[in-house]
Amino acid sequence: MNGVLIIDKPAGLTSHDVVNRARRILHERSIGHLGTLDPMATGVLPLVVGTLTRLAQFYTASEKTYEGTIRFGFATDTYDAEGEPTTEPQQIHLRTEEIENLAARFRGVIEQIPPAFSAKKIHGVPAYKLARRQKEVVLQPVQVEIKEFVILNVGLDRVFFRARVASGTYMRSVAHEMGRELACGAHLESLRRTSVAEFNLEDACTLEELAEAARSAAHPKTLEDLFVHPRRLLPNFPSVTADEPTAARIRNGGTVNLPELSRARQVKVFGNQKELLAIATRVAGTLFHPKIVLCGTDTCRTAKREAGIPVHRP
Repeated sequence: MNGVLIIDKPAGLTSHDVVNRARRILHERSIGHLGTLDPMATGVLPLVVGTLTRLAQFYTASEKTYEGTIRFGFATDTYDAEGEPTTEPQQIHLRTEEIENLAARFRGVIEQIPPAFSAKKIHGVPAYKLARRQKEVVLQPVQVEIKEFVILNVGLDRVFFRARVASGTYMRSVAHEMGRELACGAHLESLRRTSVAEFNLEDACTLEELAEAARSAAHPKTLEDLFVHPRRLLPNFPSVTADEPTAARIRNGGTVNLPELSRARQVKVFGNQKELLAIATRVAGTLFHPKIVLCGTDTCRTAKREAGIPVHRP
């Protein structure tokens, strides 16, 4: 089974928990995810399945969008609602103009210190493991980009927002810093990821829907319906459908001539409408070499056998 599946992650599960559940449901060991979500957070968690786990390298810098709530009045050690308070609670009354002006300072390229309870590594050890042992955690500021930070509503002590950010940005840190700026403390109360790269909530299914589709032929959606159509993947890469001799050469890792894509640096090569064979890189002129082969000769034979399609050896 090969493809990309978008899960609407529920609160309370880690991203790895979701991967493990998907492995059990699909009876497929080769599954990974494209971008960790904190246990408290919900929303878009793309899973790459089978040979398409090799596509993960193209999504390491993916843009993400979020909606969430920042609660002002006290800070926590994790910078979110799951942590322990680190400041005394205060009664506050936020003003919209004040919050709008503060939010403007977080837009663009900024320096940000990641939370101590994060996966950032210190001498090879994840920071959250040190923080849980009450060890000192010193993380260096990193440069991140907040491309959009819109204040949707301001309550007495809560701010509702939408954000579009570059990879590596922590909205928990944004909430914490905003609380420091107002000298009242703040933390991220809720967070929902609405998109990662080209994937959004409209593509997502729940783990329950996935399990039902996997076990019931009567389910309105089949497993195939739940997977993202391969033609939608990596939309910035042009697509080409190879003829059979070219496809055979690609499956075996050979260099091919693709004159219709002479200006592209990397392309998606399909064997038919849905069979993504490879991501190929231009060598020179119209010659392309497969950077990664997603459906090699042996892989395709195995996949066809599992699907009950006759396999003919040359």
